Amino acid sequence: MARDAGAAAWLPLAVYIHWPFCRSKCPYCDFNSHVREAIEEERWTRALLADLERQAELALDREVVSIFFGGGTPSLMPPDTVAALIERVRALWPVIPDLEVTLEANPNSAEAERFAGFATAGVNRLSLGVQALDPPALRFLGRGHSRDEAVAAIALACDIFPRYSFDLIYARPGQSVAAWEDELGEALSLAGTHLSLYQLTIEPGTAFGNRAARGEILTADEDTAAALYEATQQRLAAAGIPAYEISNHARLGAECRHNLAYWRYEDYLGIGPGAHGRVTRGAGKVATRQLRSPEAWLAAVETSGTATDELSPIAPEEAIGEMLMMGLRLVEGVARQRLEALAGRTVEQLFAGALPRLVEGGFLTLDSAHLAATVAGRQRLNAVLGALLAV
Repeated sequence: MARDAGAAAWLPLAVYIHWPFCRSKCPYCDFNSHVREAIEEERWTRALLADLERQAELALDREVVSIFFGGGTPSLMPPDTVAALIERVRALWPVIPDLEVTLEANPNSAEAERFAGFATAGVNRLSLGVQALDPPALRFLGRGHSRDEAVAAIALACDIFPRYSFDLIYARPGQSVAAWEDELGEALSLAGTHLSLYQLTIEPGTAFGNRAARGEILTADEDTAAALYEATQQRLAAAGIPAYEISNHARLGAECRHNLAYWRYEDYLGIGPGAHGRVTRGAGKVATRQLRSPEAWLAAVETSGTATDELSPIAPEEAIGEMLMMGLRLVEGVARQRLEALAGRTVEQLFAGALPRLVEGGFLTLDSAHLAATVAGRQRLNAVLGALLAV
């Protein structure tokens, strides 16, 4: 849909599309991902398109700034399905001229063969789940690709897509700062303008979570993890790819627009099993959530036209907490004007006497435009938020 040049300013909208299937389940993963022997791709294409059209009714008068195919493993999707979904988004809403379309991909050879098809479909940003450049670490993390496949997939992404990024996981058990520095050096030699670098966390219900419950040590100790984090920040900043969020680094202007929509508490729709959304309606926001089970979601869409499991207003206090939780992950912080508009009072009134103590204690920085967590504050984000929301 072309935008009417004379139209009033519309709210930006990000569209997330969830493909819930994987070839195998990684031991650290607590995402809504599932392994199935067979997938009826035509049924899933029809259902995702139907869900997209139904949810569009919640977000009229919007302008789409990003589409993000996540999972699961979206690189298992047929490129024709990706093309159909992108085309339908463009038919339902106006889009900005430089629309960002990201697809998450695994770097194994079979899926890399689809990269050109995804680019033809309209994907212009690829996010590769590499996770490690060290072969033993890849085995430990349960990844289904080799180091050579990862390097080849990164090179192919560089050739095909205008923008690409890849993920690495650190704070693995026994990992030293020196070894991580070497891995970072290689990553920087392969990187474009964006890198995502996550500390390994153990989530309940995962294979790692079950092993940890039996007493296995599966992550670096706290002091080593902190040293690895500091080394990461210093090395990436020196390379001109500083952090713009706790785990994400980019050259200026190359930040992931879709994820910024989450962290800035802008509107987004979640399409597909288990997907969440936040949409401005009137003076507040509503939360949406889809049925989590792929089979239940598919059946609901096919029989009743919707698989929405929740559609509820977000209380003002909860919305303030969500905006803080998201915004304080960012280096830029929470925009003072947007927070105060949501809260209906000034930052000083909102936090009363606690704000000076948090600033003096090194948790927060405060200027005329933003409330931002310091580096130490971002490392102890839950403590910062607990202190803020307790007042």
